[in-house]
Amino acid sequence: MAFPGELNINYYKGDTYEFNIYPKLAGGSAMDLTDYTVQFKIGEARGTTTLIECYSEIPTLTGGEDFPNYVKCAITPAAGEQLDPTKTYYYDVEVKKASTPYPYVYTLLTGTVSVTDQVSRPA
Repeated sequence: MAFPGELNINYYKGDTYEFNIYPKLAGGSAMDLTDYTVQFKIGEARGTTTLIECYSEIPTLTGGEDFPNYVKCAITPAAGEQLDPTKTYYYDVEVKKASTPYPYVYTLLTGTVSVTDQVSRPA
């Protein structure tokens, strides 16, 4: 598996920033995310205990797919309000499968979040 990928985000306060992750196995096939849960968390440093939870889900099948194969994530305005524009934040998107002898945890995507105060438009 080629995890984690990296994406550095420029976030504008008050906006919604959405992205999808399509994890692939080493052979290039889609990763089966059945029975996995997902977590998208932002912190001031990696490994910090003070985390901002952001929206994330593994969508259910809509037709045509053999199994759930992507993760949907978003920084919402509510989560963004907790971000200080004077700081750089770090994030991880992880999937976890707990119904195994030990929990499988994979970090799919990691990076930084730079915050800009909401941009106002001229009247």
